[in-house]
Amino acid sequence: MPNDWMRPHLNYKSRPWTEIEVGEELPAQVREVDATLVVAGALASRDFYPVHHDKAFAEQAGSPDIFLNILTSNGLMAAYVTNWCGPDWNLVAIDLRLKIPVFPGQALIRSGTVTGKSDDDGGQTVTVDFEANTEFGPHCTGTATISYAGAA
Repeated sequence: MPNDWMRPHLNYKSRPWTEIEVGEELPAQVREVDATLVVAGALASRDFYPVHHDKAFAEQAGSPDIFLNILTSNGLMAAYVTNWCGPDWNLVAIDLRLKIPVFPGQALIRSGTVTGKSDDDGGQTVTVDFEANTEFGPHCTGTATISYAGAA
């Protein structure tokens, strides 16, 4: 099946609120970046700037190749966190800061740590600090907040 690479990264069973602890590390995941991901992500997010789909243009702009746009990076990190917690959780906020570009042929190594947990009038929420790195260094860092939507 063409989507077999996704299977180990998907969590079909939700993490129970009671089992999530501050300081818990999310399992690291590696996502190979290829030209299809770069171009499809840019087009899906309606980012038609040529550095994301035209190698000659990217090179003329000083880049060695096309590279991921911020919305694709944002989506990859949101998926990383929500696949970890499962379908009973909703992403309510994400704050991402880009650092260095990611080019086709690179592996994006995603990791995260639970840094906060609250149960108040806003419901049960968890805060995860995350990062994604390549062999050249940090691609992005950020924070995601998820909220439990399942039965308590």
